[in-house]
Amino acid sequence: MTEENRKRRRRRRRIIASAIFLVLALTLAWIFESQSTTTVIFVRYADVDPGDDGNPGLNGAGQRRAEELVRFIGDINVVSSVDAIFATQFRNTQETAEPLAKLLQMPVQVIDADNVRGLTDLILQEYKGRIVLVITNRKALPQLIQRFHGSKNLPSMDDSEYDNLYIVSIPWYGKVKTLRLKYGAPYVADE
Repeated sequence: MTEENRKRRRRRRRIIASAIFLVLALTLAWIFESQSTTTVIFVRYADVDPGDDGNPGLNGAGQRRAEELVRFIGDINVVSSVDAIFATQFRNTQETAEPLAKLLQMPVQVIDADNVRGLTDLILQEYKGRIVLVITNRKALPQLIQRFHGSKNLPSMDDSEYDNLYIVSIPWYGKVKTLRLKYGAPYVADE
């Protein structure tokens, strides 16, 4: 074998080894990216007037709280911002979502308040590795958080308590974490 043939053979091996390494590196990057942490932010709709059992809109305090939600999570853009906003079919949840949706220039996706399983399946399949905001009622919050394997020991929420915000972090591997934060005007229990 001539010296020229040996050089070609070595060059071909290097090219093949480089190509295999590149394909392997890109495959691993894709796998880890597709398996990243999913973050779901849950809030109850903002303040409404007590006693309105129909389909109430937000009162003045509720409108201020919806604006505070924008300030609180509107610029969480560390890597990416909120990727989707879900609100139930009720006016109060949609009005709570509107200011943030307007800021982020994205639609509010209307969901059925009673379809907890459908929403969790949708988020885990379509929004894996993303940040999602869900605005719903106080009775659905614990069900949704438990469905994502978050905390099962959530404190009960009073009828007039609107300041809770829950962040459920769902890693591709490991334990689901649930954070409870407060935003807007603080809740004061009736005495």
